[in-house]
Amino acid sequence: MDIRTGRPVTLASNGMVTSPHSLASAAGLDVLRAGGTAIDAAIATSAVLAVVYPHMTGLGGDAFWLIHDGASGEVRYLNGGGKAAAGATQSSFEKRGLSEIPLRGIVPATLTVPGAVAGWIEAHDAYGRLPLRRVLESAIGYASDGFPVTGRVASFIEMARDDLVQDSRAAKLFFPEGSAAPPGAKLTNANLARTLQSIADGGRSGFYEGPVATEMARFSEEQRGFFRLADFRGQRAMWGAPLTGRYRDVTVFNTPPPTQGFTVLEMLNLVEPHELHRKDFLGPDHVHLLVQAKQIAYHDRDQVLADPAFANVPVERLISKQYAGQRGRLIDGRSALKWDMVPSFGSLSGDTVYIAAVDRHGNAASLIQSLYGAFGACVVAGNTGVILQNRGAYFSLDRNHPNRLEPGKIPLHTLIASMAKRDGKLWSVLGCMGADGQPQIQLQLYSAMIDFGLDIQEAIEMPRFLSGRFALGEARDTLHIESRFPEATIDALTRRGHTINRWDAWNEMAGHAHGITIDRQSGTLSGGSDPRSDGAAIGY
Repeated sequence: MDIRTGRPVTLASNGMVTSPHSLASAAGLDVLRAGGTAIDAAIATSAVLAVVYPHMTGLGGDAFWLIHDGASGEVRYLNGGGKAAAGATQSSFEKRGLSEIPLRGIVPATLTVPGAVAGWIEAHDAYGRLPLRRVLESAIGYASDGFPVTGRVASFIEMARDDLVQDSRAAKLFFPEGSAAPPGAKLTNANLARTLQSIADGGRSGFYEGPVATEMARFSEEQRGFFRLADFRGQRAMWGAPLTGRYRDVTVFNTPPPTQGFTVLEMLNLVEPHELHRKDFLGPDHVHLLVQAKQIAYHDRDQVLADPAFANVPVERLISKQYAGQRGRLIDGRSALKWDMVPSFGSLSGDTVYIAAVDRHGNAASLIQSLYGAFGACVVAGNTGVILQNRGAYFSLDRNHPNRLEPGKIPLHTLIASMAKRDGKLWSVLGCMGADGQPQIQLQLYSAMIDFGLDIQEAIEMPRFLSGRFALGEARDTLHIESRFPEATIDALTRRGHTINRWDAWNEMAGHAHGITIDRQSGTLSGGSDPRSDGAAIGY
């Protein structure tokens, strides 16, 4: 198979970081070189992204981790999901005359407490080697001294103009001269620099107690928002076990509920009997099977997924081979499985950053962090410089749904992070942005590498598709597909009943994927970054 990619895979021996912005990856590598662990590097990278990629991530969002311990080989899960405020009740929405949770503004902004920073601190306490001051140094510098705006960031500022200008502090940040910051212009966020410095000096208390938390709570109360100071004090990140599945000769790890990680393992189980490695890689049979598996797994997700502290999520059954054998009977190789057979809710739209880091001691971090929509709720929390997420909009106000709004509950999360082992050794660390697209992209990456032998960069650069709705009014059966797929494949999928939306050759809506693989014999690290982003895989 003659595959020509836009950039070569990045190779290194000692350590590597990949993320959707080159400055962030460089900051993470700087921390590795200074003696930090992969976890230190992931935090450094994430913090810089919170400054230079503000449409995708921030301190006001949530994060989920998988961490590989190089000494023991153990893979651990860390839940950095923000919990709903004590006042976030169904009746509070009824009193406001709201029948659904808005996507923007003070309501979703303050419905849940930011959880990502608690995750940073918990991960650092367990696996960090460098002090937080050193880890956060680059992010503080970019926030205080400024960073150059990329063309992608500039275009997102312009796209979100109507929502951003509703908030005076957001307008001041992104429209400093009254117009959107153009590519190459420098943006600063002095308030965010002070908040980052507070975390560097005080750790968890620097964000969830003291002046920063007090200001965010004051802002919320003044604007008739939900969270209060007590909600910040109660926010904690929680350790747990990852979900584990097996696809051919690979053991795959993913993040458990409240994230949708189980869908990746369910989809792999559904397609495994069909022997994808015997199909044409860019042919219609391959795509058709992956889309059918997605329809089935997402139907299951939308019926049962919620915070497991509040709802019984039968995840072990969902990821079992036996269950896939039963559900797999729905797969029809000749015609599309229509979404109206499996009614649900949700949307593909979502903006997220993914970070992979590996150090010379075999420690690895798979970190996913997000504000949910572009610029989250488009609300800046007072004088903290923190853009607040709108993840709370994912809650249901249906009192009978497992993902219904309840105080102290974490909403259903599209954020997922993955790792995989071969022969008992860490083989890959990968993930992507893209909300509902994330499991589909992971599925395509794993199939490309396991079934067809592509390296991580080739897998990331292959033509991509996403099944589902991007906008209200769009059919849930829509198959969005990059035009680099062969014409014959797209025509064949149309004949099988797929509703095709032909994307251009490289479409950012297809998500940003990043990853690192480790050669089991030599230990050489191979890094990939998505040309649909501003990212880079950097090693030493």
